[in-house]
Amino acid sequence: MNVFSKISEYDHEQVVFCQSSKIGLKAIIAIHNTILGPALGGTRMWPYLSEKDALTDVLRLSRAMTYKAALADLPLGGGKAVIIGDPNKDKNKDLFRAYSHFINTLAGRFITAEDVGTNVSDMECILNESSFVVGTDKSHGGSGNPSPFTAMGVFYGIRACLNYMFHNADFKGKTFVILGVGSVGSSLAKFIQEAGGNIIACDIDQNKVTKLALEIPLEIVQPKDIFKVKCDVFCPCAMGGIINDDTIKLLNCKIIAGAANNQLQEIDHAKKLKKKNICYAPDYVINAGGLINVYFELEKYNEKKSKEKIRSIYDTVTHVLKVADEMNITTAQAADFLAEHKIEEHRHSNKIFYNKFNPHRPRQGEKKDF
Repeated sequence: MNVFSKISEYDHEQVVFCQSSKIGLKAIIAIHNTILGPALGGTRMWPYLSEKDALTDVLRLSRAMTYKAALADLPLGGGKAVIIGDPNKDKNKDLFRAYSHFINTLAGRFITAEDVGTNVSDMECILNESSFVVGTDKSHGGSGNPSPFTAMGVFYGIRACLNYMFHNADFKGKTFVILGVGSVGSSLAKFIQEAGGNIIACDIDQNKVTKLALEIPLEIVQPKDIFKVKCDVFCPCAMGGIINDDTIKLLNCKIIAGAANNQLQEIDHAKKLKKKNICYAPDYVINAGGLINVYFELEKYNEKKSKEKIRSIYDTVTHVLKVADEMNITTAQAADFLAEHKIEEHRHSNKIFYNKFNPHRPRQGEKKDF
């Protein structure tokens, strides 16, 4: 594998490979772009089948974070990290302690948060060793679990798509298929149910969907059957790459709008969705709620301001859909175009980003001024 060729494919600034054979740490931190600000992105822990798969994933995810921050109008760049390992078996404090030291070597160019396979407790472990982390517990000036805020943003994005397709943003009487009911998917289901939508759900972990069914009314479908279920909105809220040649043939929906990252296996799959007259909300546009929320930790956290900003996802999704129509391109192309335009505009403005992050903010056990 030609690593430099792979890194240059999306024009990444820096990729750091981190290892500790003694502890069993294998991690990759990818900084895609810092023109708008320091790179902020979650740390994902996943049992990748190969190091190539891990590198490919972190490169795609970090690029999406750059575009996500740009369209969310945040002074942040894009970054992401992956730890190769099974989060159910390989987690320990020493692992995150060693990983924290690698984050510190980047001196604030990369700020992390939770992602698939990591949680608030893991971010607290990092906070013991590093200041460059958000999504920590509220008792330490953080905002806690970002999942409900991600789900909130997806909810507003879905509302924009409903208004675009049906000229009515009402959830009542419409059917929503949710693929993956983890922290974000289950929160989204509750928002939709409260708004009057009918829910059909599945998860590879049957316990999760069974538990959710005890909390809100929903229909359970097996994962193998979920793509062909007739619905108004299909909400991918699990891992990426699930919109591909095989699944597009099965889809029986009007809208795809969910929280999963990298939903399209290939960018050209957006063209196939357009041909089927399926409205696709680009994932990094609609799932920006979690990023927006942790951004507000860079100063003294303010939940009210965070929620106000998250509501703007409705306007952003609406704008992307409008630009796609005006330019006769896919929504994925429209989102990329708008994000790249914003980044280039900033690049040529000769502005230096203002980094709101305070590298000296207190870690656990230290005296806090806020």
